[in-house]
Order: sequence, then structure tokens, then C-alpha cells
Amino acid sequence: MRYRKLIPFVLLLTALAAQAQTRKRVAVMDFDYATVKTTVRQLFGSDQDVGKGITDMLVDRLVNDGTYSVIERKQLDKIIAEQNFSNSDRADASTAAKIARILGVDAIIIGSITQFGNDNTETKAGGGIAALNKIGIGGVDRKTNRAIVQITARMVDTSTAEILASAQGKGESERKGVGILGGGGSGSGAGGGGLDMKSSGFQGTIIGEATNKAVTEVASQLEAKAANLPTVTIAVEGQVADADPSGILVLTVGSKNGVKVGDVLNVKRKVRDVRNPETGKVIRTVTDPVGTVTITQVDGDSSVGKFSGPGKPQIKDIVSNQ
Repeated sequence: MRYRKLIPFVLLLTALAAQAQTRKRVAVMDFDYATVKTTVRQLFGSDQDVGKGITDMLVDRLVNDGTYSVIERKQLDKIIAEQNFSNSDRADASTAAKIARILGVDAIIIGSITQFGNDNTETKAGGGIAALNKIGIGGVDRKTNRAIVQITARMVDTSTAEILASAQGKGESERKGVGILGGGGSGSGAGGGGLDMKSSGFQGTIIGEATNKAVTEVASQLEAKAANLPTVTIAVEGQVADADPSGILVLTVGSKNGVKVGDVLNVKRKVRDVRNPETGKVIRTVTDPVGTVTITQVDGDSSVGKFSGPGKPQIKDIVSNQ
């Protein structure tokens, strides 16, 4: 009887695992905010990366919904640093596609902020970032103030840099008697000149409410389009660079080749090349299976994994996902 009770639980775990494997893998680039940079500087008293803030909010929405498997930010930042990409590349589809190929994702999301602030230029915004550190006094005004945030997101194909899907979100919020940075709670996350757009201090302001609405709208649209995205399969082929007697292998392929932690690659040994008798060109390589290697560590140009199988791996053995 006890085992019968376990069956539904096991079936549930199996279903959840299958669902995780079918989710599309995406990465989200920091949104470009060049269009609104002047407004942002006037609003907060200094330049604040609202593009990064909106990206963090969007990633949270996508992760919590579960429609997509989202690449960790530190992994994306590492690739961007290695490739020496600049902030001006944020909204460039070709740059995004290149990063996506290195990460081995199905698509990459880029975006732009087209409006961020108040539609009334005469409205006082308050005393900059410091306004977020006080309760309810961010540019106090005696009239109704309205904050408007508008963003556009695009999903980019990793192979062609083609736009696969687009989404637009617009959020508005208004309140009487306070400026667009007022009405919130503690803004401790904005101290020291930095802006934390996920903090309760920012979320409680009317510009925070408008941002939240815009991001939620974009996330919903992107989630609705998940089924139409193609699944990307990156061909991986390299060699064993080092074979430890304990079964730990070092491979010549890494994240730049699309290898990820958890991948299982085939280990094969070359037997001979088959050549075209007329041209002498190699038309096929005959191999014998040695086993498999499960990847446990990855950097840009190499990876480490645990070998499993009946054979004994050697340096120069072929590793591939084919």
C-alpha cells in the first residue's frame, strides 16, 4: 500500500522533469535606455542604469512564471565581459545573436526603454535619489502627477539575428499631492547613488508602479509566444585534452562551443577515415564508442566532466553531442 501512495508522487516528478526539458532557454540583455537618459538624469539627479533595473524585473517575472528557462545573469555578464561588448551593443540584434550562440540558448531578448518619467514637464520630480530615502516626500506637489513608462522587447534568433517575436508594454500610475518619486516607503536600496528598482522603496513610488505594469505586460506577451520559438541544437565536437585515471576528463570545448553544465557528451575513438576514391577527400570518419562524459564545470574554452562507460578514455578521443 505504501508503494501505491508513492506512484502519483513519482509520476508528478517525472512530469515536472519533462516540462523542464521542453522549456525554451533564453537570456535577457540589459535594456537600452539611451532615449531616456536625459530624463533619467533629471529625475534622479544622476545617471542611473534603469535598463539594467528593468531587465532584472523582467527576469524575475519570466523565472517565476516558469514558461522559459532563463540563463543566470552572472553567466551572461561573464560572456559579455569576455567578448568586450559595450553598453551601445545592448539593442543590437547581431551582437545579441553572437552572445546567444556562445550561451547555447534558444533565443535572446533585447529591449529598449522609450519613455520613462512624467508626461507633464512642469511637474517637480523631487530631490533626486535622496527622495527615495524618505517616506512619502519625493518632490511634494499639490496636483495630480502621472508617471509613464513604455518599453519594447524583441526576441532574437541565435543563428540569423532575425526578430522572432516582439512585445510592448506601457504602464501608467498617478497620485495626488506627491511627485513621481514620492509616496513610497523606505528607499534604502537606492542609497549611495545606486538605484535598486526591485526594492520596496522604488516599487512604492508612482514611477515604480508604472514600471511594474510595463514589465508585467511585456513578460505576459513574451510568455504567450514561447510555443512559436524554434529549438536550437548546437553541434558540439571536440577532443579529450586530459584523462585522469579517476575518470575526470578535461575537454577542448567550452561555453563558446555551446557546452553547459549537465550536458552529456559521447566519447568516441577514431578508427579510420573513409576517403572518396577519386578526390581523396574524407567523406566519413569511422569511430568506436568509448562511453559518455557528464559535464560538471565549464569555462569559455574548456570543460570538465565525469566519464562513464565500459571503455578507457584517452587523450585525443572525440567528444560530441551527436
